[in-house]
Amino acid sequence: MNKMCCNRYTHLDRRQFLKLMAATSAWVVLPPAISYAASQAIGYGAEAPVALAGVRQGAEDPLVAEAVKKAAREATDFTWLSRGDSVLIKPALNSGNLYPATTSPVGIGAMIELLKEKGAGRVIVCDMSGIEHLKLTPDKLKGSTRDLMAASGMARAVLEAGGELHFPEEAGWDGFFEDGLEGSSHWKNGLMMPRILREVDHLVLMPRCSRHVLLGSSLGMKNAVGYWRTDTRLEYHRDAATIHAKTAEANRLPCLLTKQRLVLTTATKVLTTFGPDDGFVAAPATGLVIASESIVAHDMVSLAWLLKNRAMISDSERANARDPYKGQFRVNLINHIVVSYLGGIAEAYQAQKLVRHDIRTIWDDRVLNRAYEVFGGIPRVKLLNAGQSIPEATKKSLLDAVSNPI
Repeated sequence: MNKMCCNRYTHLDRRQFLKLMAATSAWVVLPPAISYAASQAIGYGAEAPVALAGVRQGAEDPLVAEAVKKAAREATDFTWLSRGDSVLIKPALNSGNLYPATTSPVGIGAMIELLKEKGAGRVIVCDMSGIEHLKLTPDKLKGSTRDLMAASGMARAVLEAGGELHFPEEAGWDGFFEDGLEGSSHWKNGLMMPRILREVDHLVLMPRCSRHVLLGSSLGMKNAVGYWRTDTRLEYHRDAATIHAKTAEANRLPCLLTKQRLVLTTATKVLTTFGPDDGFVAAPATGLVIASESIVAHDMVSLAWLLKNRAMISDSERANARDPYKGQFRVNLINHIVVSYLGGIAEAYQAQKLVRHDIRTIWDDRVLNRAYEVFGGIPRVKLLNAGQSIPEATKKSLLDAVSNPI
């Protein structure tokens, strides 16, 4: 197992560890994942433009920032933004590790500047880090997203660009409200969301492009976890048989649907193995900024980009990164440990098995496959080459990857 990952879990005593090993040992052999497209007919939804801006490898920060602004301008006309409106930017900050384990600070700073140029009043950057680093309970808080954001370099970028910082755990257990999903859902309870979502006018989602040891990938829809209180995260991981479906469904919450305007990923670097905090970092010759008003279309392209970069790393690089995806047992064990972190050893005993998620093409992805159902079909992705800044071969390969599910 990844050395960093192992070190995080050393607070479990030997007896607890052995009990978790026994609880998961029966789940080593499982059938392979079946492509959604091969198993049932899929309907198509509306056309969804996705803007791509290219950045050459090793480009200096101002060029990356300009690419972020270029992609954002191509993806949306900002008519939703009135002068003085407040905007919350939701990054990915599971840990305090540097980009691409977390959202690019350069990208965050550029987006704040652009929103200010377009007339935004307050621009607030808000997230709550992962359970390995932070735990909120009704009577206690352990860890600090504020400290992790500083360690990643993101906090400094936010403040220098004129943004504000907000960390939901600092408001305490009662700093959240319950929002429920309409229609069919795999969630048993409403989701506990930070109260600041009721106070802002708009949301801009800024994930990263990364592999994830449990979910398979960490893109836009997975980024929603950073909003949730500990009890919501516990249900998410404990009821692991539906974790991928719940990921997609959570992005249909009314408090998100009514306010989210743009999803943008700075993907000049890609975390191609393990994840979410560690793994092999690929830096393609021409990196991308990916932006869309559609979270589903965005994630289709972002996943295609992740798979493209993952396919280019060597076997030795993958081995050195201790990529765990060949082992069903290891994935289940890690999820059981996460449940133990969230709710204790008794909850870990009740946790459902988590089927390892092999992703060969975007059509294998369980999160996207549920998203097509709850968001009205497969988006008809239209790729926009912002400023003609990406090679046509890159555009064509991505378009091929997101256009044919069979």
